[in-house]
Amino acid sequence: MQDDFKRARLAWPEGKNKVLLHSCCAPCSGEVMEAMLASGIDFTIFFYNPNIHPLKEYELRKDENIRFAEKFGIPFIDADYDRDNWFARAKGMENEPERGIRCTMCFDMRFERTALYAHEHGFPVITSSLGISRWKDMKQINGSGVRAAAHYPELLYWEYNWRKGGGSARMIEISKRENFYQQEYCGCIYSLRDSNEHRMAMGRERIHQGVKFYGLNDGTEDTPVKDDSTEK
Repeated sequence: MQDDFKRARLAWPEGKNKVLLHSCCAPCSGEVMEAMLASGIDFTIFFYNPNIHPLKEYELRKDENIRFAEKFGIPFIDADYDRDNWFARAKGMENEPERGIRCTMCFDMRFERTALYAHEHGFPVITSSLGISRWKDMKQINGSGVRAAAHYPELLYWEYNWRKGGGSARMIEISKRENFYQQEYCGCIYSLRDSNEHRMAMGRERIHQGVKFYGLNDGTEDTPVKDDSTEK
C-alpha cells in the first residue's frame, strides 16, 4: 500500500479461502483490491467486459487494470472479448436508458461468465468492483451476481458494499495517486452515444479515448448519477 490509511478488517464469508473478483476497470477495482489485500484475502482478478467499445477503449481499461494488478502480484485472468455475443444479447435494447434492462443483461452476461470460471477453477466466492461506482445501481448489480452464482450450489456471490467507510472517495484518491486512465462513459456503444449527445447539448466536445488521466488533467470531472440507497 502506498499510504498510511488504516482499514477495518473485512468480515468476508466464513469458511471461504479465496475470491474471484470481477473487475470492470482499474479505477473501480483499485479500492476493492487494496481493501482485500489489507485483510489478507486471497483473490484473483477476472477481466471479462465484452460491453466496452471501441476496442481502443477496451485495451486502455484492461491495460490499466493489468498494470495495477502486477504492482501487487495479483493474478489476472484476461477473458475473451466476445463483443459479437454482447451485441447479439443487446439486440432490441439499443435505446433503453442507463440502469434499464440493457444494463441488467450486461451485468448478467458478465457475472454468468465469472461464475462459470469460478465453478470450473475452484473459487468458492465471486464478487465485483462494479458496485463501488455511484453511476451504478447496487441492487441491480447484486441481483445479477446472486442469480449467476445460484447456478452452482458451491458458489457464493459476496454482496459486500464497497462504498462503505468512504470507499467511493478512496476510489478517486487511489485513481489520482496512480494516474489511472479516466474513462468518461460507462463502456458500451450506447452509453458512448448517449454521453456524447448530452455533452454536445451542453456545448462540450465529444469524448476522445486515451486523453484523460486522473491527477494529470485540469478541469471538472463529470458528476455521476448518485445512488445513495445502500451507501451507508
